[in-house]
Order: sequence, then C-alpha cells, then structure tokens
Amino acid sequence: MWSKCSESPRHPAGPERPWTFAAFAIIAASAVLCLPPRAEAQEPPVVSVSKPVVKEIVEDDEFVGRFDAIDDVAVRSRVSGYLDEVHFRDGAMVNKGDLLFTIDQRQYRASYDSARSQVDVTTSALGFAKAQLERAEQLVKTGNLAISTLDDRRREFLSQQAQHNGAQAALRQASLNLEFTEIRAPIAGRIGRRLVSPGNLIQADSTLLTTIVALDPIYFYFDVDERSYFAYARNARTRMASIQEGAGGLPVMVYVADRTEEPFKGTLDFAENRIDNATGTMRLRARFDNKDGILQPGMFGRIHVPGSLPHPGILLPDDAIGADQNRRIVFVVDDAGKVSAKPVRTGPKIDGYRVIRDGLTGDERVVVKGLLRVRPGVTVKAEPVELPLVAENVSARQ
Repeated sequence: MWSKCSESPRHPAGPERPWTFAAFAIIAASAVLCLPPRAEAQEPPVVSVSKPVVKEIVEDDEFVGRFDAIDDVAVRSRVSGYLDEVHFRDGAMVNKGDLLFTIDQRQYRASYDSARSQVDVTTSALGFAKAQLERAEQLVKTGNLAISTLDDRRREFLSQQAQHNGAQAALRQASLNLEFTEIRAPIAGRIGRRLVSPGNLIQADSTLLTTIVALDPIYFYFDVDERSYFAYARNARTRMASIQEGAGGLPVMVYVADRTEEPFKGTLDFAENRIDNATGTMRLRARFDNKDGILQPGMFGRIHVPGSLPHPGILLPDDAIGADQNRRIVFVVDDAGKVSAKPVRTGPKIDGYRVIRDGLTGDERVVVKGLLRVRPGVTVKAEPVELPLVAENVSARQ
C-alpha cells in the first residue's frame, strides 16, 4: 500500500495534450503583444550649406627672414688720447651730429695754437719776400740791379710761399685733430651701450667706443626659390619695372613674433644679381617704415609676397574643409539633399578664408556647419546660409 502511494502520478496520454499546445500558443501570443512598437524612420540630419565666396584675389607666398639696419656704424675715434667725457645715455636715440664722446683736448689745442703761430710767421716772411721780389723787378728794368739778384729774390719768394702753404696745411691738420676730439654721431639711430669709460686711453681707429644702428626705415632680407623669383619677375614686368632695380615695387607684409598684431607693410626694393649655386635661392630685400622703432635689427619675421596676379578665387572657411587620409575634401549637397565628397587642393588664407585652388567651380552647395553629421551617400536637410566676403573676427594670425 505504501509503495503505491509513493508513486508519482502519470500524465494521462491522449486527450489532454491539445490543452498543453494551446497554453504555449497563448504565451507566445502574449509575448508578441508585449514587444515595443517598431521605431519610426529617423529624420535626416540638419546641416548648413553655402556657396563658396568667389572674388578677385592675389595669393601670397610666405618666407622666413630677418630684419637688418640700413646703416650700422661702429663708432671709433680718429685721434688717440684719454677719454674725457661721455655725452649720451645707453640705448638712446641720437641724431646725426650729436656729441657722443670728448677726448682730452689740451694736447691737440696746443698743437693747433702752435700751427697757427707758424702760419703767422710764414705769412710775414712771405710778405717780405714778395716785396723784395717786386723791388728787384723794378730795379732790373732801370738797369740798377743784376739779373742774378732778381733770380735769387724770386727763388726766395717761392721758397717762402711753399713754407707758408705747408704751415697752412699743418694748421688745417691741427684743426681737424682738435675737431676729432669731439666724437659725434655719424648717422641718426639708436645708440648702443658705451664700451669705454672716461679715463681710458683711446687708440685712433682701433678702440671701439659704441655702435649706432639706423631704425627708420629698416630692411628685411629673405631667400626665395627659383619658381617664386620668376613669378615675382613676371609680376614686376606687368608694372613696367625690374625685379633687380627696386624689386618691382611689389607690396609686401611681414608678421613678427606670435603674429597677434597687424602686419607691417612695405615694398620690395632689391634683389641679388645671381642665384646661389649652393642653395638654388636668390636673396631679396624689402623696405619698411619704422618711425616708432618697434622693428629691430636681427628680429625674425614671416613675409608675405604676392605670388600671383589678381584672379578670381574660390574661398571657404577652414571649418568646411575635412581630411580624408592624405587629401582635403569638402561635402557637397545636391538638389535632392544627397551628400557627396569632393577632393580639393587648398592654398593660403585670405580675408579669413582658405583658398580652394582646385576641385570646385564656385556654384556648389558646400556643407559649412555640421560636418560631423554627414558622410558620402546620406541624405540631409540643407539650411542655406550666406558667407560674408570677409570672414568675421578675422585676426592678424591668418
């Protein structure tokens, strides 16, 4: 009896199985009803599109160079002596002719006085010899004086005249030496520090006292390759000018330091007469006004030179230009809103925009905002915008 009670009940076969299948069907149907509804179709991404800016431009080439003074003078004394006084402040601006140093004048003033006295002596002797000669000439005419005596007096006159000329030359030299004890600025510009203190012995034409550099105007030297040189020469010919003589007068701009300031504007004024065989470059020079003295000799800069004649250019903001491996691309939207990628060749920046040298005609609708939301082949909702001729917030750093 216990064994029968412990047996597990058996499921009846036959008529009870359809109920099992029905239960499974109900559960499956419930699961289907509980599924979330299918997501609706996504809206196309919204992007801003614009036609490129098309206007007449001149493309610039950029080179690195260095400023140099038009005049750079090493100040030395023409006479020897002990330095007596210094008449300038280190680093001051000086004008041509300003007194800089004074050398002890006592020795040279004494030499000047002696030379002047010698001139007085020879002047008196010359006057006497002249009077004697004139008297002898009158006596010879009357037959009261021998010709030989006349010759002696003429020789004496010529000798005294030569001595007088020598005394005058010595006086001029003494005057110059006295004048040279006052050392004056040979040019206008900024003076350096004094290199000799008062009391030191100065050797003529040897001891360096200080230096002066002219700052206004100032030169900028840089080297260009042969291709650029030919472009500038052709540009100069259109102006009926020579690249060597005045460098064609091409307008240039130079940026210094971190280029946060406005560029300095000048003109090319010189080109070397040959291309360097070792480097294949030619040295050019630009001239800049520098009335405020900001530009200094030895300062580095980046000069922009017009590298082309005026021509129609296609411009886009940098934000509208993407990169695909080793090339630049822009995304173009057609009338149906479909996006395609176009490779482009870029150039320098002008008025805050990047020059597109190749790849666009200027009539395309280019994605200028929302590049991260597009890829080739997708459909977008294009919102047209218009780019200004000059980019907003254009800085001098372009």
